[in-house]
Amino acid sequence: MRPVLKLAAAAAMLLGGAAGSASAETVNVGICVSWPGYAMLEVARQKDLIPGHDLNITIFEDPLGGHAALAAGQIDVYGCTADYTPLTVDRGTDVVNVAFLNPSYGVDHVILSPGIETADLPGKKVAAPQAYIGHLLMGIWLDSVGIAPDQVEWVNLNADEAVGPMMSDDLAAAYMYEPWISKVLEAKPGAKSIVNTGDPDVLKTGIFMDALYMNKKFIAEKRDVALDVLKARWEGLGYWSANTEETNKLLAAYLQWPEEDIGYVIGTNGKSFEGGIYMFDFDESARLCGVLDGDGPFGMANGSMADSIALTNDWWVKLGLMDKKVDAAAGIDCSLMGDLVEAGYRQSLTAH
Repeated sequence: MRPVLKLAAAAAMLLGGAAGSASAETVNVGICVSWPGYAMLEVARQKDLIPGHDLNITIFEDPLGGHAALAAGQIDVYGCTADYTPLTVDRGTDVVNVAFLNPSYGVDHVILSPGIETADLPGKKVAAPQAYIGHLLMGIWLDSVGIAPDQVEWVNLNADEAVGPMMSDDLAAAYMYEPWISKVLEAKPGAKSIVNTGDPDVLKTGIFMDALYMNKKFIAEKRDVALDVLKARWEGLGYWSANTEETNKLLAAYLQWPEEDIGYVIGTNGKSFEGGIYMFDFDESARLCGVLDGDGPFGMANGSMADSIALTNDWWVKLGLMDKKVDAAAGIDCSLMGDLVEAGYRQSLTAH
């Protein structure tokens, strides 16, 4: 149900937009996977909410490939999970996280295959996409039940890619999100969800979070355009909140999802879906950046972005993906959000 764009096709799209990237009117935007939470800039594009600029948007279906394209300057802006931020610092890439977009509100799960119990997992195959939210969730859960990362055989698969191996019993456990969770649970009696990101103690950490990244050179050379894109993302969100049914149809057509599955991720009330994701409005995100007074939701403190990134760094070290602590603040640039606040931009959205 989720369109998988081959890397060659994604590369072709990027090359096709390369000539336009020299123009101030064109901004190359990447989306790491087909996901409603990352698609609000597509709403802004279709609804002409960013006048004077042309958004050239590529869906990668490959989080690491998208990050590589951003670091290389092939794209300017990238929507993906915040857990990659410590790696941008560690690798010295020209990339910064400019805003938290939304926490997982229970949409991310670990699914056990039928007949598998936690005690059976050592030596078995478990699937999660490397350096992505699923890797983190799987690793933290395994640690919580006393299983070290090197006691299982890791398979680098995104949720949609893990469906087939789960169906054929090639995996003992897999990271998944909707609509794939429902498909597997319906087709495999006895399969079960063992953990998800809706736990209040998990939510307040801010480590299971989507974010907007930008290339540092793009910000330095076209700061006014970067500000326009950042504002347009929130304007797209505001349009969705005010016109939810219409926009969910738009997103379904763009992502090639059934419309009801869009609702099971971002909801139909213009704010969130418990069991899906919670969409930060601009003011909530600005508070986490520390550029607007007040705390964020779910017990997240003002200016807590860096703390969430530092905690993610701790877990990546524990999981063997990183070997040292980094300066978490070096992976964040809240100055763009601060400029919008200083210019008087505000947005506070409530469920309808």
